[in-house]
Amino acid sequence: MKILTLFSLFVTYSSGNSINIEENVGQFFSSGHTNNWAVLVCTSRFWFNYRHVANTLSVYRSVKRLGIPDSHIVLMLADDMACNHRNPKPATVFSHKNMELNVYGDDVEVDYRGYEVTVENFLRVLTGRLPPSTPRSKRLLSDDRSNILIYLTGHGGNGFLKFQDSEEISNVELADAFEQMWQKRRYNELLFIIDTCQGASMYERFYSPNLMALASSQVGEDSLSHQPDLAIGVHLMDRYTFYLLEFLEDIHPASKSNMNDLFKVCPKSQCVSTPGHRTDLFLRDPGSVLITDFFGSVRKIEITMETINLTDPIQQVELSPVYEELQIEKYSYADQLPVSEIIHQKPKQRDWHPPDGFILGLWTLILLVFFKTYGMKHLKHIF
Repeated sequence: MKILTLFSLFVTYSSGNSINIEENVGQFFSSGHTNNWAVLVCTSRFWFNYRHVANTLSVYRSVKRLGIPDSHIVLMLADDMACNHRNPKPATVFSHKNMELNVYGDDVEVDYRGYEVTVENFLRVLTGRLPPSTPRSKRLLSDDRSNILIYLTGHGGNGFLKFQDSEEISNVELADAFEQMWQKRRYNELLFIIDTCQGASMYERFYSPNLMALASSQVGEDSLSHQPDLAIGVHLMDRYTFYLLEFLEDIHPASKSNMNDLFKVCPKSQCVSTPGHRTDLFLRDPGSVLITDFFGSVRKIEITMETINLTDPIQQVELSPVYEELQIEKYSYADQLPVSEIIHQKPKQRDWHPPDGFILGLWTLILLVFFKTYGMKHLKHIF
């Protein structure tokens, strides 16, 4: 009887475990994406916009921590706060008081900086319309199985976001860019987050499928700053991004938190503004979308039921005589690069140039000799 009871409990436990495993597997494959990308953009220049750079670098730090590599991140910073002459601690950008967290770090890879951060370049990155000479690090090489996170921060208004305080992108232009991405099969699902004044106006015109959007403020509201630092005279972050990053710090690659949890970040009691979100274009239920579907990274894994023996030595494939004839002759390293010749060769003779100020000094000497010899009355013969 005891054996029968134990057996029934084991069967119940096993079936319960199998159901949980099936649910987890179903949730894992429900997204259908095979790779993750992030486009992180700070659109503001000048020292008093320090917080916008800190916002972007904080999100950059979080997505890298959760597994998205630099090769899949396009980072655009309109100004270099780390090397600004007003920065009391060069090569650092802090997002918390008392200089606790340096979000600049030692391995930041900025793809677009300074005056490269323009509306044109941003739209070209999204749509893939870049010149052939553009390096891979500056391209968004996504496909129809890519989940893309797009984060924007800066100064905005009703229906626009400023770039460099000299130009702006409208909500219509942004919506059309996303539609081009969808038509060109450049994304599977897209998460758009914007931290700016009247941020919700930027997603009002979206019409492309599989797109989810979040904003730090509604139309007519300002997105407020946070964490003032008296030592450097500026605010360190914006409120919405500060609480967003506080939420992301508790996320790890195996987290089960979903988008509904993200929607609760920074309520009006904390943000002062009213954060908004839009999910009507998204095909899945936000409750089934994991945070790591956008902020993390997936790796392509192939499952096989066959046994693979890794202990046997690898057999060399015999080449056919025809292939051997066509095979290109290989060169050794020494043949490709004659190191000994480079080391022992004589240095090239440099052309002689007069040192700086030599010509000016020579003319001064000539004039002094002339004045001493002939005086001022013969000056008219020179000019």
